[in-house]
Amino acid sequence: MVNPNLFLISLISIIGLIPGIGSGQVSDPVPYSVQSIDGVFPNLSIVGPSDQTRSESGIGALIPWADKLWMVGYVAHIQGSRIGLYAVNEDMTMQKHPKSITGTFANRMIHNDSEQAIIGPYFIDKNGQVKVCETLSKHRLAATMVHLTDPTNKVYFLTMEGKFYECDVNTLVATELFDLVVELKIPKNTHPHFKDAHTGNGRVVVANNTYDEADYLGEAFGGRLAEWDGRSDHWTILEETAFIGVGGKNSINRYGKSIYGNPIFATGWDKKSVILKCFNDRSNSWKRYRLPKGSHSFDHAWNTEWMRIREVQTERFIMDVHGLFYELPMMTYGGHVWGIKPISYHLRIVPDFCFWRGMLVMAGDQTDHGVGQPQSGLLFENIDDLWNYGKPSGWGAVWQNDEVSPGDQSDPFLMTGFDKKILHIVNESNSVQEILIHVDINGNEAWQEYGKIHLQKGEYHHHIFPDGYTAHWVRLVAIHAGQVSATFFYN
Repeated sequence: MVNPNLFLISLISIIGLIPGIGSGQVSDPVPYSVQSIDGVFPNLSIVGPSDQTRSESGIGALIPWADKLWMVGYVAHIQGSRIGLYAVNEDMTMQKHPKSITGTFANRMIHNDSEQAIIGPYFIDKNGQVKVCETLSKHRLAATMVHLTDPTNKVYFLTMEGKFYECDVNTLVATELFDLVVELKIPKNTHPHFKDAHTGNGRVVVANNTYDEADYLGEAFGGRLAEWDGRSDHWTILEETAFIGVGGKNSINRYGKSIYGNPIFATGWDKKSVILKCFNDRSNSWKRYRLPKGSHSFDHAWNTEWMRIREVQTERFIMDVHGLFYELPMMTYGGHVWGIKPISYHLRIVPDFCFWRGMLVMAGDQTDHGVGQPQSGLLFENIDDLWNYGKPSGWGAVWQNDEVSPGDQSDPFLMTGFDKKILHIVNESNSVQEILIHVDINGNEAWQEYGKIHLQKGEYHHHIFPDGYTAHWVRLVAIHAGQVSATFFYN
Protein backbone atom coordinates (compact mmCIF):
# COMPACT_ATOMS: atom_id res chain seq x y z
CA MET A 1 0.00 0.00 0.00
CA VAL A 2 1.52 3.33 -1.04
CA ASN A 3 1.36 5.99 1.66
CA PRO A 4 -0.39 8.99 0.04
CA ASN A 5 1.75 11.46 1.99
CA LEU A 6 4.94 9.87 0.73
CA PHE A 7 3.55 9.69 -2.80
CA LEU A 8 2.91 13.43 -2.58
CA ILE A 9 6.50 14.06 -1.51
CA SER A 10 7.71 12.00 -4.46
CA LEU A 11 5.36 13.79 -6.84
CA ILE A 12 6.53 17.20 -5.66
CA SER A 13 10.15 16.17 -6.15
CA ILE A 14 9.41 14.92 -9.66
CA ILE A 15 7.51 18.10 -10.55
CA GLY A 16 10.53 20.07 -9.40
CA LEU A 17 12.52 18.48 -12.21
CA ILE A 18 10.16 19.72 -14.94
CA PRO A 19 11.14 23.15 -16.33
CA GLY A 20 8.57 25.84 -15.66
CA ILE A 21 6.56 23.76 -13.17
CA GLY A 22 6.31 24.92 -9.56
CA SER A 23 8.62 27.95 -9.96
CA GLY A 24 6.74 30.08 -12.46
CA GLN A 25 9.72 30.12 -14.81
CA VAL A 26 11.97 27.82 -16.78
CA SER A 27 14.89 26.52 -14.72
CA ASP A 28 17.63 23.95 -15.02
CA PRO A 29 16.71 20.42 -13.86
CA VAL A 30 17.72 19.46 -10.33
CA PRO A 31 20.37 16.73 -10.59
CA TYR A 32 18.84 14.49 -7.93
CA SER A 33 15.28 13.61 -7.01
CA VAL A 34 14.14 12.23 -3.65
CA GLN A 35 11.61 9.50 -4.32
CA SER A 36 9.99 6.74 -2.30
CA ILE A 37 8.81 3.25 -3.16
CA ASP A 38 6.02 2.09 -0.85
CA GLY A 39 7.38 4.17 2.02
CA VAL A 40 11.07 3.40 1.42
CA PHE A 41 13.46 6.18 0.43
CA PRO A 42 16.54 4.44 -1.01
CA ASN A 43 18.68 7.51 -0.34
CA LEU A 44 17.94 7.22 3.40
CA SER A 45 20.01 4.08 3.85
CA ILE A 46 22.97 3.22 6.02
CA VAL A 47 25.49 1.42 3.83
CA GLY A 48 28.65 -0.32 4.95
CA PRO A 49 31.69 -1.15 2.84
CA SER A 50 32.19 -4.10 0.49
CA ASP A 51 35.70 -4.86 1.70
CA GLN A 52 36.97 -7.15 4.45
CA THR A 53 35.74 -4.77 7.16
CA ARG A 54 32.11 -5.36 6.24
CA SER A 55 29.83 -6.33 9.14
CA GLU A 56 26.25 -5.46 9.91
CA SER A 57 24.90 -2.00 9.12
CA GLY A 58 21.77 -1.85 11.23
CA ILE A 59 19.89 1.25 12.34
CA GLY A 60 19.95 0.95 16.12
CA ALA A 61 17.96 3.99 17.25
CA LEU A 62 15.80 6.84 15.95
CA ILE A 63 14.93 10.10 17.67
CA PRO A 64 13.21 13.30 16.44
CA TRP A 65 15.16 16.33 17.71
CA ALA A 66 16.27 19.82 16.69
CA ASP A 67 14.11 19.83 13.53
CA LYS A 68 15.62 16.60 12.22
CA LEU A 69 15.25 12.85 12.52
CA TRP A 70 18.46 11.49 14.00
CA MET A 71 19.53 7.89 13.58
CA VAL A 72 22.55 5.90 14.61
CA GLY A 73 24.01 2.83 12.94
CA TYR A 74 25.45 -0.30 14.48
CA VAL A 75 27.87 -2.98 13.41
CA ALA A 76 28.39 -6.39 14.99
CA HIS A 77 30.81 -6.54 17.91
CA ILE A 78 32.20 -3.05 17.09
CA GLN A 79 33.73 -4.58 13.95
CA GLY A 80 33.17 -2.71 10.72
CA SER A 81 33.51 0.74 9.24
CA ARG A 82 31.88 3.62 7.40
CA ILE A 83 28.72 4.15 9.48
CA GLY A 84 27.84 6.50 12.33
CA LEU A 85 25.38 9.27 13.22
CA TYR A 86 22.95 10.55 10.58
CA ALA A 87 20.43 13.39 10.36
CA VAL A 88 17.39 13.26 8.08
CA ASN A 89 15.97 16.60 6.96
CA GLU A 90 12.39 17.58 6.20
CA ASP A 91 13.12 17.39 2.46
CA MET A 92 14.03 13.70 2.93
CA THR A 93 17.74 14.21 2.40
CA MET A 94 20.33 12.85 4.81
CA GLN A 95 23.77 13.79 6.08
CA LYS A 96 26.29 11.74 7.99
CA HIS A 97 27.64 13.79 10.90
CA PRO A 98 31.37 14.62 10.81
CA LYS A 99 31.78 13.40 14.40
CA SER A 100 30.49 9.94 13.46
CA ILE A 101 32.09 6.91 15.08
CA THR A 102 31.52 3.40 13.78
CA GLY A 103 30.27 1.32 16.68
CA THR A 104 27.46 -0.77 18.09
CA PHE A 105 24.85 1.66 19.38
CA ALA A 106 21.11 1.18 19.94
CA ASN A 107 20.24 3.56 22.79
CA ARG A 108 18.26 6.78 22.82
CA MET A 109 16.75 9.17 25.35
CA ILE A 110 15.67 12.79 25.71
CA HIS A 111 17.23 14.45 28.76
CA ASN A 112 14.82 17.29 29.42
CA ASP A 113 16.77 19.12 32.11
CA SER A 114 19.80 19.70 29.88
CA GLU A 115 17.73 19.93 26.68
CA GLN A 116 19.74 17.22 24.96
CA ALA A 117 18.95 14.17 22.90
CA ILE A 118 21.19 11.22 23.70
CA ILE A 119 21.63 8.64 20.95
CA GLY A 120 24.58 6.28 20.93
CA PRO A 121 27.51 8.12 22.59
CA TYR A 122 26.29 11.41 21.07
CA PHE A 123 24.77 14.29 23.04
CA ILE A 124 22.80 16.63 20.76
CA ASP A 125 21.69 20.01 22.08
CA LYS A 126 18.51 21.86 21.15
CA ASN A 127 20.30 23.59 18.26
CA GLY A 128 21.59 20.35 16.76
CA GLN A 129 25.17 20.72 18.01
CA VAL A 130 26.79 17.35 18.73
CA LYS A 131 29.21 16.27 21.46
CA VAL A 132 30.65 12.77 21.90
CA CYS A 133 31.34 10.84 25.10
CA GLU A 134 34.64 9.24 24.17
CA THR A 135 34.53 6.70 27.02
CA LEU A 136 31.14 5.34 26.02
CA SER A 137 31.92 5.38 22.30
CA LYS A 138 34.18 2.37 22.88
CA HIS A 139 31.29 0.23 24.19
CA ARG A 140 28.29 -1.48 22.63
CA LEU A 141 25.52 0.71 24.03
CA ALA A 142 22.15 -0.92 24.68
CA ALA A 143 20.18 1.66 26.68
CA THR A 144 20.22 5.09 28.31
CA MET A 145 17.93 5.80 31.23
CA VAL A 146 16.97 8.37 33.87
CA HIS A 147 19.27 8.61 36.90
CA LEU A 148 17.62 7.72 40.20
CA THR A 149 19.41 10.09 42.59
CA ASP A 150 20.61 12.98 40.35
CA PRO A 151 18.30 13.06 37.33
CA THR A 152 19.10 16.70 36.59
CA ASN A 153 22.80 16.15 35.95
CA LYS A 154 23.30 12.46 35.23
CA VAL A 155 21.98 9.52 33.25
CA TYR A 156 22.68 5.79 33.26
CA PHE A 157 24.08 3.76 30.36
CA LEU A 158 23.92 -0.01 29.89
CA THR A 159 26.29 -1.82 27.56
CA MET A 160 25.61 -5.12 25.85
CA GLU A 161 28.41 -6.70 27.89
CA GLY A 162 26.68 -5.72 31.13
CA LYS A 163 28.77 -2.70 32.10
CA PHE A 164 26.54 -0.21 33.94
CA TYR A 165 27.68 3.44 33.82
CA GLU A 166 26.53 6.78 35.06
CA CYS A 167 27.40 9.81 32.94
CA ASP A 168 27.38 13.51 33.70
CA VAL A 169 25.32 15.17 30.96
CA ASN A 170 27.30 18.42 31.28
CA THR A 171 30.90 17.17 31.37
CA LEU A 172 30.27 13.80 29.64
CA VAL A 173 32.43 12.10 32.26
CA ALA A 174 31.33 8.45 32.50
CA THR A 175 31.93 6.26 35.56
CA GLU A 176 31.41 2.50 35.71
CA LEU A 177 29.17 1.52 38.63
CA PHE A 178 28.62 -2.22 38.10
CA ASP A 179 29.65 -5.20 36.07
CA LEU A 180 26.24 -6.86 35.81
CA VAL A 181 27.70 -10.13 34.59
CA VAL A 182 29.14 -10.46 38.09
CA GLU A 183 26.26 -8.82 39.99
CA LEU A 184 23.60 -10.97 38.32
CA LYS A 185 25.63 -14.17 38.50
CA ILE A 186 25.45 -14.87 34.79
CA PRO A 187 27.03 -18.31 34.16
CA LYS A 188 30.52 -18.28 32.64
CA ASN A 189 29.53 -20.67 29.88
CA THR A 190 26.90 -18.24 28.53
CA HIS A 191 27.28 -15.11 26.40
CA PRO A 192 26.03 -11.83 28.00
CA HIS A 193 23.78 -9.92 25.63
CA PHE A 194 22.12 -7.00 27.46
CA LYS A 195 19.55 -5.23 25.30
CA ASP A 196 17.40 -2.74 27.20
CA ALA A 197 16.75 -0.88 30.46
CA HIS A 198 14.23 1.53 31.94
CA THR A 199 13.86 3.72 35.05
CA GLY A 200 10.51 3.92 36.82
CA ASN A 201 8.87 3.53 40.21
CA GLY A 202 12.16 4.19 42.00
CA ARG A 203 14.05 1.41 40.26
CA VAL A 204 16.20 0.68 37.23
CA VAL A 205 15.21 -2.47 35.36
CA VAL A 206 17.67 -4.18 33.00
CA ALA A 207 17.15 -6.96 30.45
CA ASN A 208 19.70 -9.52 29.22
CA ASN A 209 18.46 -11.76 26.41
CA THR A 210 21.06 -14.53 26.54
CA TYR A 211 19.39 -17.60 25.03
CA ASP A 212 20.55 -20.56 22.94
CA GLU A 213 20.18 -24.32 22.79
CA ALA A 214 21.45 -24.71 26.36
CA ASP A 215 18.40 -22.78 27.60
CA TYR A 216 16.05 -24.92 25.51
CA LEU A 217 17.60 -28.10 26.89
CA GLY A 218 17.56 -26.78 30.47
CA GLU A 219 21.34 -26.94 30.81
CA ALA A 220 22.08 -23.25 31.45
CA PHE A 221 20.10 -20.05 31.94
CA GLY A 222 22.04 -16.88 31.22
CA GLY A 223 19.16 -14.50 30.53
CA ARG A 224 18.14 -12.02 33.23
CA LEU A 225 15.55 -9.47 34.22
CA ALA A 226 16.80 -7.54 37.26
CA GLU A 227 16.24 -4.31 39.17
CA TRP A 228 18.22 -1.89 41.37
CA ASP A 229 17.07 0.91 43.69
CA GLY A 230 19.89 3.34 42.89
CA ARG A 231 21.31 3.39 46.42
CA SER A 232 22.25 -0.09 47.57
CA ASP A 233 24.97 -2.36 46.24
CA HIS A 234 22.46 -5.13 45.65
CA TRP A 235 20.62 -6.05 42.46
CA THR A 236 17.47 -8.17 42.63
CA ILE A 237 17.12 -10.88 39.99
CA LEU A 238 13.49 -11.14 38.82
CA GLU A 239 13.82 -13.77 36.08
CA GLU A 240 16.54 -16.13 34.86
CA THR A 241 15.60 -16.40 31.21
CA ALA A 242 15.95 -14.18 28.15
CA PHE A 243 14.48 -10.68 28.40
CA ILE A 244 14.68 -8.24 25.51
CA GLY A 245 12.57 -5.10 26.06
CA VAL A 246 11.70 -2.85 29.00
CA GLY A 247 9.50 0.23 28.86
CA GLY A 248 6.96 2.32 30.67
CA LYS A 249 5.53 5.76 31.19
CA ASN A 250 5.79 8.01 34.21
CA SER A 251 2.39 9.67 34.21
CA ILE A 252 1.46 13.01 35.76
CA ASN A 253 1.15 12.84 39.53
CA ARG A 254 -1.86 14.13 41.42
CA TYR A 255 -1.60 14.44 45.18
CA GLY A 256 1.54 12.33 45.07
CA LYS A 257 -0.14 9.50 43.18
CA SER A 258 -0.13 8.72 39.48
CA ILE A 259 -3.40 9.31 37.68
CA TYR A 260 -3.72 5.83 36.23
CA GLY A 261 -0.68 3.92 37.37
CA ASN A 262 2.93 3.92 36.28
CA PRO A 263 3.48 0.38 35.08
CA ILE A 264 6.76 -1.04 33.82
CA PHE A 265 6.48 -3.70 31.12
CA ALA A 266 9.25 -6.14 30.27
CA THR A 267 9.21 -8.73 27.49
CA GLY A 268 11.16 -11.95 27.34
CA TRP A 269 10.76 -15.60 26.53
CA ASP A 270 11.62 -19.17 27.38
CA LYS A 271 11.09 -22.40 25.45
CA LYS A 272 7.37 -22.29 26.24
CA SER A 273 6.23 -18.87 25.09
CA VAL A 274 6.74 -15.12 25.33
CA ILE A 275 6.81 -13.75 28.87
CA LEU A 276 5.28 -10.37 29.73
CA LYS A 277 6.34 -9.08 33.12
CA CYS A 278 4.54 -6.07 34.61
CA PHE A 279 5.38 -3.95 37.65
CA ASN A 280 2.36 -2.13 39.03
CA ASP A 281 2.79 0.77 41.44
CA ARG A 282 -0.70 0.16 42.85
CA SER A 283 0.25 -3.28 44.17
CA ASN A 284 4.01 -2.52 44.33
CA SER A 285 4.71 -5.91 42.83
CA TRP A 286 5.60 -7.75 39.63
CA LYS A 287 3.18 -10.06 37.84
CA ARG A 288 3.91 -12.49 35.05
CA TYR A 289 1.80 -13.15 31.97
CA ARG A 290 2.37 -15.13 28.79
CA LEU A 291 1.84 -14.34 25.11
CA PRO A 292 2.11 -16.48 21.98
CA LYS A 293 5.23 -16.55 19.85
CA GLY A 294 4.57 -15.35 16.33
CA SER A 295 7.68 -17.14 15.09
CA HIS A 296 10.52 -19.33 16.32
CA SER A 297 12.91 -17.27 14.17
CA PHE A 298 13.54 -15.09 17.22
CA ASP A 299 14.45 -17.96 19.57
CA HIS A 300 18.11 -17.02 19.93
CA ALA A 301 19.77 -14.05 21.62
CA TRP A 302 21.37 -12.91 18.36
CA ASN A 303 18.14 -13.11 16.35
CA THR A 304 16.11 -10.60 18.34
CA GLU A 305 17.67 -7.25 17.40
CA TRP A 306 16.16 -4.78 19.83
CA MET A 307 12.44 -5.59 19.98
CA ARG A 308 11.01 -2.47 21.58
CA ILE A 309 8.26 -1.00 23.73
CA ARG A 310 7.79 2.56 22.47
CA GLU A 311 5.39 5.49 22.79
CA VAL A 312 4.70 6.14 19.11
CA GLN A 313 2.00 8.77 19.49
CA THR A 314 0.96 10.76 22.54
CA GLU A 315 -0.26 8.25 25.14
CA ARG A 316 -0.13 5.44 22.54
CA PHE A 317 2.34 2.61 23.02
CA ILE A 318 3.28 -0.18 20.63
CA MET A 319 5.06 -3.37 21.72
CA ASP A 320 7.05 -5.52 19.31
CA VAL A 321 7.93 -9.01 20.48
CA HIS A 322 8.62 -12.32 18.72
CA GLY A 323 7.00 -11.41 15.42
CA LEU A 324 3.88 -9.67 16.72
CA PHE A 325 3.01 -6.02 17.16
CA TYR A 326 0.69 -5.19 20.09
CA GLU A 327 -1.22 -2.21 21.39
CA LEU A 328 0.00 -1.73 24.95
CA PRO A 329 -2.18 0.49 27.16
CA MET A 330 -0.24 2.16 29.96
CA MET A 331 -3.20 2.03 32.35
CA THR A 332 -3.31 -0.30 35.33
CA TYR A 333 -6.59 0.58 36.98
CA GLY A 334 -7.07 -1.22 40.27
CA GLY A 335 -3.71 -2.90 39.90
CA HIS A 336 -4.77 -4.96 36.88
CA VAL A 337 -3.23 -5.25 33.41
CA TRP A 338 -5.84 -5.33 30.68
CA GLY A 339 -6.47 -4.23 27.14
CA ILE A 340 -3.32 -5.67 25.56
CA LYS A 341 -4.26 -6.50 22.00
CA PRO A 342 -2.32 -7.96 19.06
CA ILE A 343 -2.09 -5.81 15.94
CA SER A 344 -0.39 -7.99 13.35
CA TYR A 345 2.15 -10.68 12.56
CA HIS A 346 5.44 -9.76 10.85
CA LEU A 347 8.98 -10.96 10.15
CA ARG A 348 10.60 -7.53 10.06
CA ILE A 349 13.71 -6.78 12.09
CA VAL A 350 12.72 -3.47 13.72
CA PRO A 351 15.51 -2.19 15.97
CA ASP A 352 13.56 1.00 16.71
CA PHE A 353 10.48 2.95 15.65
CA CYS A 354 9.14 6.42 16.30
CA PHE A 355 6.91 9.16 14.87
CA TRP A 356 8.35 12.00 12.79
CA ARG A 357 6.45 14.65 10.83
CA GLY A 358 3.23 12.67 10.94
CA MET A 359 4.79 9.40 9.80
CA LEU A 360 5.55 6.20 11.65
CA VAL A 361 9.23 5.49 10.97
CA MET A 362 10.69 2.02 11.40
CA ALA A 363 14.40 1.31 11.45
CA GLY A 364 15.82 -1.89 9.98
CA ASP A 365 18.64 -4.41 9.97
CA GLN A 366 18.27 -5.93 6.57
CA THR A 367 21.47 -7.04 4.82
CA ASP A 368 24.64 -8.07 6.65
CA HIS A 369 28.08 -9.26 5.52
CA GLY A 370 26.88 -12.81 4.91
CA VAL A 371 24.64 -11.92 1.97
CA GLY A 372 26.41 -8.95 0.42
CA GLN A 373 27.23 -5.33 1.10
CA PRO A 374 25.74 -4.53 4.51
CA GLN A 375 22.97 -1.94 4.46
CA SER A 376 19.67 -1.01 6.07
CA GLY A 377 16.97 1.53 5.39
CA LEU A 378 13.95 3.22 6.90
CA LEU A 379 10.26 2.54 6.31
CA PHE A 380 7.81 5.46 6.48
CA GLU A 381 4.16 4.57 7.01
CA ASN A 382 0.88 5.64 8.51
CA ILE A 383 0.49 3.93 11.87
CA ASP A 384 -2.72 2.29 10.70
CA ASP A 385 -0.71 0.46 8.04
CA LEU A 386 0.44 -1.90 10.80
CA TRP A 387 -3.03 -3.44 10.76
CA ASN A 388 -2.50 -4.44 7.12
CA TYR A 389 0.34 -6.77 8.00
CA GLY A 390 -0.26 -10.46 8.68
CA LYS A 391 -3.26 -11.46 10.75
CA PRO A 392 -2.24 -12.09 14.39
CA SER A 393 -1.34 -15.73 14.90
CA GLY A 394 1.04 -17.77 17.02
CA TRP A 395 1.46 -20.43 19.64
CA GLY A 396 2.73 -20.85 23.16
CA ALA A 397 2.75 -23.19 26.11
CA VAL A 398 1.93 -22.51 29.75
CA TRP A 399 3.22 -25.93 30.84
CA GLN A 400 5.78 -28.04 29.01
CA ASN A 401 6.67 -31.33 30.69
CA ASP A 402 6.09 -29.51 33.98
CA GLU A 403 5.50 -31.13 37.35
CA VAL A 404 2.31 -29.69 38.83
CA SER A 405 0.75 -30.01 42.26
CA PRO A 406 -2.93 -29.92 43.18
CA GLY A 407 -4.20 -26.36 42.79
CA ASP A 408 -1.26 -25.14 40.72
CA GLN A 409 -2.26 -22.32 38.39
CA SER A 410 -0.54 -21.55 35.10
CA ASP A 411 0.48 -18.04 34.17
CA PRO A 412 -2.35 -16.12 32.47
CA PHE A 413 -2.09 -16.52 28.68
CA LEU A 414 -3.35 -13.78 26.35
CA MET A 415 -6.55 -14.72 24.54
CA THR A 416 -8.07 -11.56 23.10
CA GLY A 417 -7.46 -10.38 19.54
CA PHE A 418 -6.86 -13.79 17.93
CA ASP A 419 -9.21 -15.73 15.69
CA LYS A 420 -9.29 -19.55 15.84
CA LYS A 421 -8.11 -20.97 19.15
CA ILE A 422 -7.18 -24.49 20.19
CA LEU A 423 -5.68 -25.95 23.37
CA HIS A 424 -3.54 -29.11 23.31
CA ILE A 425 -3.03 -30.97 26.61
CA VAL A 426 -0.94 -34.06 27.31
CA ASN A 427 -1.07 -35.90 30.63
CA GLU A 428 2.45 -37.31 30.95
CA SER A 429 1.74 -38.78 34.39
CA ASN A 430 1.12 -42.39 35.42
CA SER A 431 -2.17 -41.38 36.98
CA VAL A 432 -5.32 -39.54 35.97
CA GLN A 433 -5.35 -35.76 35.72
CA GLU A 434 -8.06 -33.13 35.61
CA ILE A 435 -7.45 -29.64 34.29
CA LEU A 436 -9.71 -26.67 34.88
CA ILE A 437 -9.86 -23.94 32.23
CA HIS A 438 -10.39 -20.47 33.71
CA VAL A 439 -11.05 -17.27 31.75
CA ASP A 440 -10.69 -13.63 32.77
CA ILE A 441 -13.37 -11.84 30.78
CA ASN A 442 -12.87 -8.24 31.90
CA GLY A 443 -9.14 -8.23 32.56
CA ASN A 444 -9.61 -7.68 36.30
CA GLU A 445 -8.51 -11.18 37.36
CA ALA A 446 -12.05 -12.17 38.26
CA TRP A 447 -11.62 -15.72 36.96
CA GLN A 448 -14.56 -17.76 35.73
CA GLU A 449 -14.56 -21.52 35.17
CA TYR A 450 -14.91 -22.25 31.46
CA GLY A 451 -14.70 -26.03 31.60
CA LYS A 452 -12.85 -29.12 32.80
CA ILE A 453 -10.77 -31.67 30.92
CA HIS A 454 -10.37 -35.21 32.28
CA LEU A 455 -7.28 -37.15 31.15
CA GLN A 456 -6.26 -40.74 31.70
CA LYS A 457 -2.57 -41.48 32.23
CA GLY A 458 -0.58 -40.69 29.12
CA GLU A 459 -3.65 -39.34 27.34
CA TYR A 460 -3.68 -36.48 24.82
CA HIS A 461 -6.69 -34.21 24.43
CA HIS A 462 -7.42 -31.05 22.47
CA HIS A 463 -10.15 -28.49 22.90
CA ILE A 464 -11.27 -26.15 20.11
CA PHE A 465 -12.81 -22.95 21.43
CA PRO A 466 -16.02 -21.94 19.61
CA ASP A 467 -15.74 -19.46 16.74
CA GLY A 468 -15.99 -15.94 18.07
CA TYR A 469 -15.27 -16.95 21.66
CA THR A 470 -12.68 -14.84 23.47
CA ALA A 471 -11.64 -13.36 26.82
CA HIS A 472 -8.74 -11.20 27.95
CA TRP A 473 -6.79 -14.01 29.60
CA VAL A 474 -7.01 -17.77 29.98
CA ARG A 475 -5.27 -19.96 32.55
CA LEU A 476 -5.19 -23.62 33.58
CA VAL A 477 -5.49 -25.13 37.04
CA ALA A 478 -4.28 -28.64 37.93
CA ILE A 479 -6.51 -30.79 40.14
CA HIS A 480 -4.01 -33.60 40.76
CA ALA A 481 -0.25 -33.92 41.00
CA GLY A 482 1.55 -35.04 37.86
CA GLN A 483 3.41 -34.02 34.75
CA VAL A 484 1.54 -31.98 32.15
CA SER A 485 2.10 -30.16 28.86
CA ALA A 486 -0.40 -27.55 27.67
CA THR A 487 -0.02 -25.43 24.52
CA PHE A 488 -2.30 -22.89 22.86
CA PHE A 489 -2.36 -22.41 19.07
CA TYR A 490 -4.00 -19.28 17.64
CA ASN A 491 -4.62 -19.04 13.87
